[in-house]
Amino acid sequence: MTEPTPAPIDTQDFRGALALLTGAVNLITTDGPAGLAGFTASAVCSVTDSPPTILVCMRTAAWSNPVFHGNGVLCVNVLTSAQKALSGQFANPGLSQQERFDCAQWDRLASGAPALRGALVNLDCAIDHVHQVGTHDVCFCRVLDIRTQPEGEGLVYFNRNYHQVNRRSAMAA
Repeated sequence: MTEPTPAPIDTQDFRGALALLTGAVNLITTDGPAGLAGFTASAVCSVTDSPPTILVCMRTAAWSNPVFHGNGVLCVNVLTSAQKALSGQFANPGLSQQERFDCAQWDRLASGAPALRGALVNLDCAIDHVHQVGTHDVCFCRVLDIRTQPEGEGLVYFNRNYHQVNRRSAMAA
């Protein structure tokens, strides 16, 4: 039996569909021998809890990609609604890395990657392995340390806009 050949998916249709996939807003940060870098991402998800592993998608052509690979560590900083401005600052190509980091206060957890103070969650990780898929690297990251602020209000991205999520709104569903 032959499988049907689907019509090619239009890139804009694909992006429009994925805009309806709600995602937490995160700053992905690194520091080490290759330097300091960070970017805004919503393409982060859990893989397994044994061992604790997440994946982070990063554009292969991004100038910061080799910095993350060179350091071999990263921290996923899940933003609160009060930290919304940081999302734009870390996505702004007009700001240097140092200017991005100067906009907030940082700590260091087990890996040495910058951990945003006051973030909803900090997932401090070592990059275990990377698979390139199309235009992005999918980084499988082993979680080394966790810090949470469970009472905070989350920031999510849905339908090309930011939205605030709190315990009350999550329970209303």
